[in-house]
Amino acid sequence: MTYRPTVATAVPDLTTLTLGVEEEFLLLDLRSGENLPVAQRVLTALRGPARDQSRQEFRHSMVEMVTPVTADLTELRAHLVALRRSAAEAAEAAGARLVAVGATPMHEPHRTVPDKPRYHAMSRRYGPVAHDPAVCGCHVHVGVPDRELAIQVCNHLRPWLPVVHAIATNSPLHDGADTGHASWRSMQLERWPSLGPTPYFASAADYDRTVEELISAGVMLDAAMVYWYARPSAAYPTVEIRVGDVCPTVDDTVLVAALLRALVATVLDEARAGVPASPVRDCLVSAAHWRAAHDGLDGTLIDLRRGGARPAWELVDELFATVSPALVRHGDLGYVLDQLTRLRGEGTGATRQRRVLDETGDLRAVLAELAAWTTAT
Repeated sequence: MTYRPTVATAVPDLTTLTLGVEEEFLLLDLRSGENLPVAQRVLTALRGPARDQSRQEFRHSMVEMVTPVTADLTELRAHLVALRRSAAEAAEAAGARLVAVGATPMHEPHRTVPDKPRYHAMSRRYGPVAHDPAVCGCHVHVGVPDRELAIQVCNHLRPWLPVVHAIATNSPLHDGADTGHASWRSMQLERWPSLGPTPYFASAADYDRTVEELISAGVMLDAAMVYWYARPSAAYPTVEIRVGDVCPTVDDTVLVAALLRALVATVLDEARAGVPASPVRDCLVSAAHWRAAHDGLDGTLIDLRRGGARPAWELVDELFATVSPALVRHGDLGYVLDQLTRLRGEGTGATRQRRVLDETGDLRAVLAELAAWTTAT
């Protein structure tokens, strides 16, 4: 398959950056804790806008819900609430519960892929890797219709994305036990090729050549298999950031989306001003993401701008200070400050899950709380 990149045809308006969010969810039996292969029944039961905004995923126990494009956080939040509620109602009608968690917490008995040619091709190419237990992410699209700028944005994001990665950790459990990682989803996904920190690219042409070479070499089936943590979307005029686990609550998702939009706006200003991206070694970027996936916000993170390990919340505070002008520009400063204060008290999704497990000693109690958080408003 030949990769044909999209090309911007007009001068982009970058005053207010648009947002779109894709959230993946598990369908669980809360009594057994197992994944249920009822995704098709759930998708069929959806009605109205929710059906149009739903997507079939790579597992029979997963559904994806996709918000419309918006530039307003209040509107984004309303879309997320409505989509989660609709999907949760359809899941209950199918005998399952919709759960926002990054990795399969107990067991997935049915690991065949849905009957789509592309999914069967992936299964043949990647073998057992394609049949790992299901994982669920949150993908945030920020409108950047100029591809050259989009490439530079991805370069500039590299030192900051491990901090966002840590904020969005929500999968400490696997096979019924605590893995010791805040994001087990991140560990599972490392088995896939072309997934992980985005390499540095000199230009859009450099990016396109690299993707074409990876497709020609058989590493990827097509351009949609560019699974780097930040990428110019192959389908939309956006930068797609796919570093985080699906968040446990709507407010967690909106916080991540707001921070990412502000971060993109901040590095866009740098790129347009000709400020070069920091030349961070790939091995250090990978190490920083591993640390983020392991510790979340409960330990230390690697500071890719100054070097060394530092308390996670120090880097969160620096991220907030760095993007505050962009938050003010978009009218999001107060909301983000309130949500970061809440997050500092409650902890990440991984921290909250562990707290419930410590208090109850019952994994099913954790799953019940996750299901409640998923649709909480």
